[in-house]
Amino acid sequence: MPLPRYKQINTDVTPYYHCISRCVRQSYLCGRDARTGINYEHRRKWIQDRLHKLSQAFAIDLCAYAVMHNHIHVVLHIAKGRAEGWTMDEVLLRWRMFYKCPPVVQRYLENFDSVTSEELAELKSLSVLYRERLQSISWFMRMLNEYIARRANKEDECKGYFWERRFRSQAILDEKALASVMAYVDLNPIRAKIATTLSNSHHTSIQYRLNAKRSNKTPKFLMPFSDSHHKNTVPLPFAFTDYLQLITDTMNAESNKDTCKVPKLPNRLLSKLGMTKENWQLVTSNFETLFTGPVGCPEMMENFAKCCQRACRPNVANAQRYLS
Repeated sequence: MPLPRYKQINTDVTPYYHCISRCVRQSYLCGRDARTGINYEHRRKWIQDRLHKLSQAFAIDLCAYAVMHNHIHVVLHIAKGRAEGWTMDEVLLRWRMFYKCPPVVQRYLENFDSVTSEELAELKSLSVLYRERLQSISWFMRMLNEYIARRANKEDECKGYFWERRFRSQAILDEKALASVMAYVDLNPIRAKIATTLSNSHHTSIQYRLNAKRSNKTPKFLMPFSDSHHKNTVPLPFAFTDYLQLITDTMNAESNKDTCKVPKLPNRLLSKLGMTKENWQLVTSNFETLFTGPVGCPEMMENFAKCCQRACRPNVANAQRYLS
């Protein structure tokens, strides 16, 4: 039986989460359906554009994402204090990017002086509700999946479920787990053989970052790394140059594992994380197989289970073996 969301997400313990949504009956989300020959490749951009738009409105950062044939991966960071700094007007405007608000909200945003004191109290109550939703992973994923499902069903001229009923979420509890899951997501299309390099891995966060780097720009919709010098934003806890070198070496090591070439692993980031190259390659190749729930060192998993009132700690033996 699926766990309630409060036992899977606790921002007091960690702000990082890996979320996965899969289509029902393994239906094709993107790519070409080998059985029918229909090409759904254009839907990848639907999802990428929606993710970027949601990241603009929500107090949630995109760390990594990959749009696959019948599922999507996203690594999210909840910027817990960011939404508290928004004014009531800013919260209402952000929410109106996606939903038609009640008439009182629309009238207020068109003419601030048109509401009574009673209506202003109602607006404040609504802004509290919207502010809470705009920092909720459940609402983020709902507004992503619902939009794509409606658009895909309209295109397919059908009704019913497009996604599985619930998205999966994994709490990411430390730097080792964060670097590993980001690498797992960024390298997913290459392992699935729908891309051969990071640069031609379309509709992924790593391609978006590389395109921005070539233009000497900061990726607008993604959480920056520590070497990006991005002001007023908490960065990821490692440098992009080190991360890029590590996943490039990881990709090359996997492609050359049957040859006599010597892989470049380990590198500076791997040394900082304190992981062996064998453990790193195993974890980044089999992340979802090794870990079905929260991911981190055994001590962090113990703490997360306690804070979320969970009786068990799944895959703690794998955490002890590969992440301790």
